[in-house]
This record gives sequence, structure tokens and C-alpha cells, in this order.
Amino acid sequence: MYRLSALFISLLAVAPYVSAHGFLGQVSVDGTPYRGNLPGKNQGSSPIRMVADISPVKGTTNPDLTCGLSAQAAALTVPANPGSNITFQWEGGQDGGQDWPHNVGPIMTYMASCGSTDCSSFNASGAKWFKVAQSGQKPDGSTWYQADIMQGDSYTVTLDQNLSPGGYLIRNEIISLQLASSMGGVEFYPACAQLNVGGNGNGQPNGTVSFPGAYGASDPGIYTPDVYNPGFVYQFPGPALSNLQAVSWSTTPAVAIDANFASGVAAPSAAPSTAAAQPSAAPASSAAPAPSSAAPAPSSAAAAPSSAAAAPSSSAAAPASSAASSTASAPGATGSCRVRSKRANANATNADRRRHFSRVNRRMTH
Repeated sequence: MYRLSALFISLLAVAPYVSAHGFLGQVSVDGTPYRGNLPGKNQGSSPIRMVADISPVKGTTNPDLTCGLSAQAAALTVPANPGSNITFQWEGGQDGGQDWPHNVGPIMTYMASCGSTDCSSFNASGAKWFKVAQSGQKPDGSTWYQADIMQGDSYTVTLDQNLSPGGYLIRNEIISLQLASSMGGVEFYPACAQLNVGGNGNGQPNGTVSFPGAYGASDPGIYTPDVYNPGFVYQFPGPALSNLQAVSWSTTPAVAIDANFASGVAAPSAAPSTAAAQPSAAPASSAAPAPSSAAPAPSSAAAAPSSAAAAPSSSAAAPASSAASSTASAPGATGSCRVRSKRANANATNADRRRHFSRVNRRMTH
């Protein structure tokens, strides 16, 4: 009975929105933003590997699980350090400018060394990935941290202090479960950015995996027939957290997607200014934001990060605690495939746009 009701609810939730998808629009390193290209449109130099389309990757044996649909190596490899805050800002719509459209499923982050090859020419199909962060259900058991991304928030991880120097791909992945009550229905949205980590760490990751190969079609976190049933407890797919797991992770206030490409070519802004950002639905952690000299992450492979206190240096607000409950809408109530426009009238003043975005972010849409 529960399984049938879950399927019915999931079909109702997504029926009008099956074409609503998205992509990684920007990555920031310690507050320095780097814009990503729109899918299939090479607009300028970026550290984010450009995907061909906003559609999800389907199937656990799909080679595109590595970095996204037909992902291309990026022109830039940008500097970072052990303890750096890496912030991901996701967007919805083929041309961006909309909120991320899904709210049910985990957010996971992996890293892989590029070895002696420059990351801009590294073939990710041979990468050995280690998991550094994972975020799933909130403590209330009915909402997900992905729902904060749907509200416009960004996602930040703080790199381990003992990370060895060199080139790395960092892979932020959103898994959408709104159709995962059927075998093969799960939607993967992986995205990769290229980092060059400095410092003098000497850590070597354990528990590395390959993509494809890390997930199976029938894994509990991939095939979730009971995802909308009361009491459902999510099990993360893939490996356990690495010994080089992130110091912390958090959903954090939105960052504006307004950086120029390194080539000097600027694309239209696809997100409101920071002043109009909607704060994370969870209350701020009482812990101070983690500085670059924060203590190393726990060595236990199974332990989740104990704090969500890290915040990008460009953010004025403290990030949400990873243990805090949220007022975000339950998945079955609002639907898990929603796109809301963030663009105001192109001729409006900045103040007008900020007021517009504030109103839009407060408004519930179904």
C-alpha cells in the first residue's frame, strides 16, 4: 500500500515538470567566483567542465556519470589550498537564471587527483574518486538539504587540511529521486571543476571509486521505492567518506552569478545580487566559520562532518548548521521539479530587481 501511494505521489509531483533540469552555474574558491559556461555554449574560459545539455544523466553504467553529459575539459585550473571553502551555485533552465528545480535527493562531493597531467587535459574516465561530503535528509526526516538549493542557496565544502598539493577535479553531484521509485528512474546531475591545490599536505585518500562503477541500479540510495513514505531513511550510495573528507559542509546563502570569464567575455547575469539572496532555511550554526587553518577532518571513513559552519568569504551571513531542522516544504507538498524565474524586468533598477527577487523567493509556487 505504502509503495503504491509513494509512486502515485511522485507521479503527481513531477508530471507537469518533467523538462525542468539544471546545471552548475558557478564555483567560488575562498570567495573568488568563476562562472561556468551555459550548457553547450562556450562563452569563455572557466574551471567548470561544460556539459552539453541540462538533462540528467540516466543509468548507473553511463560514462557521463563522471562529470555530466558529454562534459568537456575546461580551459582553467584555478588555485585553492587545504582548508579552502569551495562554493557551488546551481541553476535551472537551459540558459540559467532560474532556481534549481528539484528538492528530493542527496548532494555529494568527490575529488580525484589529476596526477602528473594538467587537469585541463586530464581524462576523467580514468579518475579515482574519493568522497569528501554528503548531505541528505534533514533531521526532521521529511525534507532534504537539496530543498535549500531549490530555494536558491549555494552549497559549500571546506577542504581537508592534509590534502596533498597538486591538480584535482572536484565533483559536486545532485541526485534527484522524484522518479526513483521505479528502477532506473533516478536522475544524476554531476559537475566537475578543476583545482590546483597548494600547501604542503601529504594525505593520501582511501576508498577510491570509479565512475561509472561506484553505483548500482538496485543500490538502496539509487532505487528508492519508499522515498515518499513516512519514516523513510535514506542510505547514501557509493563509498564511505574518505579519510580526506571535508572539514565541513553547509547550504549557504546564494552567491551572485556575475563574474566575468577569464577571457574577458561576460555573459548576462543569471542570478540576483547577494543583497537579494534568500538565507538558508536552517538557522545559522552557533559555531564560527571555519578559517583556512581549521583542524583536519576526522579520519574515520564513516563519520559525517561534525559541523556545517564553513562559509565562503564572500557571504555576509553565517551558513546553516548541518544538524538544524528546516522550514522548507515537504517534497510531496510542493513537487520536486519546479522552475522559478529569477529575472526581473531588464530595464528595472538594481533596487527594483532586489525587491522583486525578495518577493519571488518568499513566494511558494506549485
